[in-house]
Amino acid sequence: MLPPLDEHNRPFWTGGGDGRLLISRCVSCERWVSPPAADCPDCGGELAPRAVSGRGTVFTYTVNHQPFNPAVPVPYVVAIVELEEQVGLRLAANIVDCEPDSVHIGLPVQVRFERQGQDAFVPVFMPRRA
Repeated sequence: MLPPLDEHNRPFWTGGGDGRLLISRCVSCERWVSPPAADCPDCGGELAPRAVSGRGTVFTYTVNHQPFNPAVPVPYVVAIVELEEQVGLRLAANIVDCEPDSVHIGLPVQVRFERQGQDAFVPVFMPRRA
């Protein structure tokens, strides 16, 4: 389920329509900020959406075997992915296109998007091919 879209998070949830993972970046100190916010938590500067590479590594993960939502087949992987643009820049996302048992901490991954509704594109990550 997506949160209500607002001026701060809309670019994150809609950027996938253009194949871009958009993360807020401070125009003053250049810190990447996730989740989207109104101002930079470091310097209070203005944030603007910027495209990132979409590459990262699995920081931690869990394999869910409980069918919380009947529309989502089990098992599935929920991970914290650290993006390569900045140490500590992390997103919670599903890992797809692989067996859940093959996921491990440090696994290199690449973003792709799954359309949800008319305008939203949920970022998910798949193992990066060498």
